[in-house]
Amino acid sequence: MNLDFPLILVVLTAVTGVAWLIDRLVLRRRDREAKPVWYVDALAPFFPVLFVVLVLRSFVVEPFQIPSGSMIPTLEVGDFILVNKFAYGLRLPVVGTKVVPVGEPRRGDVMVFFPPADQRYFIKRVIGLPGDDIRVANNILYVNGERMSQQPAALDYLELEPGYQVMSEQLGDTEHLIRRRHRAGEYGLNYHTVVPAGHYFMMGDNRDNSFDSRAWGAVPEQNIVGKAFLVWMHWDDFFSLPSFDRVGRIQ
Repeated sequence: MNLDFPLILVVLTAVTGVAWLIDRLVLRRRDREAKPVWYVDALAPFFPVLFVVLVLRSFVVEPFQIPSGSMIPTLEVGDFILVNKFAYGLRLPVVGTKVVPVGEPRRGDVMVFFPPADQRYFIKRVIGLPGDDIRVANNILYVNGERMSQQPAALDYLELEPGYQVMSEQLGDTEHLIRRRHRAGEYGLNYHTVVPAGHYFMMGDNRDNSFDSRAWGAVPEQNIVGKAFLVWMHWDDFFSLPSFDRVGRIQ
């Protein structure tokens, strides 16, 4: 079962906030010797902490852990990342409505979002902006008819699994790494679409192992969560030690 943590946080903040107000505005004006209300005393102290967490998580920065390999080699399973929540505008928690416009996604950004008709967080790269013509043929990407250059990556990124290779792709102003098969899979073989207004086309850097806009379509603007900008830790599981070797900005 997927828990709606933002909603839970909002509800807890509201409940403890009411208890805090009762404690400050009502009970403290009564006889100091009166018997305290146990549930107010229990809940009120948590409000300041929950309120700060809610503000930071909703409007400043939010941590995530990478659960799948769809963004290899840029992001690996077990990477802990930070997501800028105001890069694309300030949004209300839970509903996601933009209240303060700040910026718009740019082609090449790595973005966290909710896919259409799905309440799970996804992370992919912004490939297409509203109105863009997107075509994929034999794992070569074309944006508005222009072929995005791909060159073999440096030896530091040598692919060890047979049948795959790591390439450096030039996506507009952004140069980043992708992983692809020598022989394109289903979604890399032949795909074409035009991005609707108010939507963004997302693809994983692990091109033949990514469930993305090629499967479920473009992402509505209101489903945007924020821009991923930093890897701050890597931790595979509880049986291993955290590593900080991959700390750095996300390209």
